Amino acid sequence: MPTTKTLREGSPQKRAAILSAARELFLADGFDRSSIGAVAAQAGVSTRTVYDYFGDKQTLLQAVVQAIGQSLVTTIRHTLDDTLTGLTKAAELEGALVTFSMRIATDMLDSAEYATLQRLVRAESGHLRHREDQPMTNAPDEALGERLAVLARAGLLDAPDARLAADHFIALTFGVALNRLGSANAAEDPRVRPLIVEGVRAFLRAYRST
Repeated sequence: MPTTKTLREGSPQKRAAILSAARELFLADGFDRSSIGAVAAQAGVSTRTVYDYFGDKQTLLQAVVQAIGQSLVTTIRHTLDDTLTGLTKAAELEGALVTFSMRIATDMLDSAEYATLQRLVRAESGHLRHREDQPMTNAPDEALGERLAVLARAGLLDAPDARLAADHFIALTFGVALNRLGSANAAEDPRVRPLIVEGVRAFLRAYRST
C-alpha cells in the first residue's frame, strides 16, 4: 500500500534525479527487482532522501507515471493551442481537427514518453492505482473537452456536453485506429490518416452547428 506519511517536497533537482533513476530502473529491471537503494545510488542521493520524498516504492512508481503523464498533457495543450485556436468559420473545422489529430498521432503517440508510459502501465499495472483514481488519467480528455467547449461557444459546434464530445472524438479517431490496427501511430502506419479523417468527418456530422 502507498505510504500515508507526510512527504517532503525537497530539492527539485534531487526529486528529478530520483524520478529519472526510478524510471530507468523500473523499465530495465521491473518494479519488483528494483530496490529503493538502487534508485538512490543511481540518483546520487541517500536512501533516506528517497523515502523522505516519496515514502515507498509504490508511491515512487506512481510519481514516475504521473510525471510522464504530465509531460504528455503539456504536449496535448501545446498542440491544441497550435491547431484549434482562433477558428471562426465552420469550414475550418475539418482541416483543423485532422491537423490536431495527426499532430497528436506523431508528436505524442510516436514519442518516447508515450512508449515509456505504455510499457510501465502494462508491466506494472498491479502496482498502480486503479485508472479512475489517477488524477492524470482524464486530463488529456478534459483538455480536449475544454477546447471543444470554446468552439461550441463560438457557434461552430453544437456540444452541450463538451467532455462527452471529447470522448466521442477520441473514440472515433484514435480509438478506431487502435481497435483496428493496434496502434494510432501515424508516423509508422499510413493507414492511420484515412481512419482519422473519416473519424473527424463522423464527429462533425454529429456535432457541427447547423
